[in-house]
Amino acid sequence: MNIALWIVQGLVALGFVYSGWLKAFQYEKAKASWGWVQDVSKKFVVFIGLAELLGAIGIILPQATNVSPVLTPIAAIGLAAVVLFGALFHVKRKEYREISVNIVFFAFAVFVAISRF
Repeated sequence: MNIALWIVQGLVALGFVYSGWLKAFQYEKAKASWGWVQDVSKKFVVFIGLAELLGAIGIILPQATNVSPVLTPIAAIGLAAVVLFGALFHVKRKEYREISVNIVFFAFAVFVAISRF
């Protein structure tokens, strides 16, 4: 079970590092990749990106270093919240194709949160 958790944590971290990096540091590329980015402020997109990057660090580092490992499930809950709100945003905009990615990452983050608590 521990190996499965680490694999899922790694997948979640990689996904959020990619997404967060684009949003936080490559705004123009994010704008070209995702239509919704054009409809919200740049500051908000950067904020989401930084939150995703911090969550990606938080889902790996505390557990890996055994320094405050309780932060790992807390980070997973935070990432699940980001994905859930993102899914609701996509539903509101009728971007149903985007929701499948949200559902997968939500399930992974909840799995990590429950398993690590």
